[in-house]
Amino acid sequence: MKIEGKSYKTIWFENNLVKIIDQTKLPHKFVIKNLKNVKDAINAIKTMEVRGAPLIGATAAFGLVLSIIEKNDLSFLKKSSEELIVSRPTAINLKWAVDRMMKKLSGVNDKDILKIALDEAKAITEEDEKFCKNIGLNGLKIIEEISNKKKDTVNILTHCNAGWLATIDWGTATSPIYHAHQKGIKVHVWVDETRPRNQGANLTSYELNEEGISNTVITDNAGGILMQRGEVDMCIVGTDRTLSNGDVCNKIGTYLKALSAKDNNVPFYVALPSSTIDWSIKDHKQIPIEERDSEELSHVEGIDENNEIKKVRIYPQKSKSLNLAFDVTPAKLVTGLITEKGICEASEKGLKGLFK
Repeated sequence: MKIEGKSYKTIWFENNLVKIIDQTKLPHKFVIKNLKNVKDAINAIKTMEVRGAPLIGATAAFGLVLSIIEKNDLSFLKKSSEELIVSRPTAINLKWAVDRMMKKLSGVNDKDILKIALDEAKAITEEDEKFCKNIGLNGLKIIEEISNKKKDTVNILTHCNAGWLATIDWGTATSPIYHAHQKGIKVHVWVDETRPRNQGANLTSYELNEEGISNTVITDNAGGILMQRGEVDMCIVGTDRTLSNGDVCNKIGTYLKALSAKDNNVPFYVALPSSTIDWSIKDHKQIPIEERDSEELSHVEGIDENNEIKKVRIYPQKSKSLNLAFDVTPAKLVTGLITEKGICEASEKGLKGLFK
């Protein structure tokens, strides 16, 4: 996708460095950052310089490449893999990518290991890009159907950032929107600002602006009244982990949007690549819900009159806060899952029908 008219991917390998777009600086500054070693990759994941389940997985894969470049030693590689997995616990793509890399590198000799690791990391990114494009083509059918019935602009509500910045390209929730726009279908996107890190306002709206797609940033709690007024035709969100029974773990606030959608008969879709499916657990209480630093709630970032990014406190000094990063939307509230292989109901039967 494009930034200032130039096409970019979110991560790439060049001259023994991993290049990323530093998403903590967006939308105010566009910065390409070099990751030089595995610690840089871990820090990028922890501090959310990279974020979004598929991109976190890809960064972890390239992190293992950097580990091999830094020190071609099996025990160091194993330690690196363990540190990467715990850097952010909720997104299943992280563990999936590390496990895939380690399985590929098992028993490989020192001479060949770097090339094999790099090839596999690149394969993970190329696969995700292809999956996200196919998610878009499958989701496009839903938008087309609404457009044909409505004969007017299709209003879509999304939460957090499940755009191309959260993947390698295209995005998950945004991919159907980008495909619809490219096909000439009129779409308008209601963008939840998504407190506390404002990934919707800072990233999703930024993406859509760069692609010339109409969008409006709203407070997280405005979605309900817009649905009551009939101003939302469908919701599309992403997911950091989808259980085999169809339950969806996504950015905090997703559950409340799904409840509003159900109450107002608004279709609620979840877009995901198969790498985000957790086949191992069926009880959402077993999902590790990340609790992040309370400062993300008590402080906000913005750009001042000198074009400098500044952080200011908005809470009383003595106030306590709880910063849970994710919640779980039960399968019964999900209209359908949009995957690279097609659309299915949010259930074990639906998922296994696509992924045998």
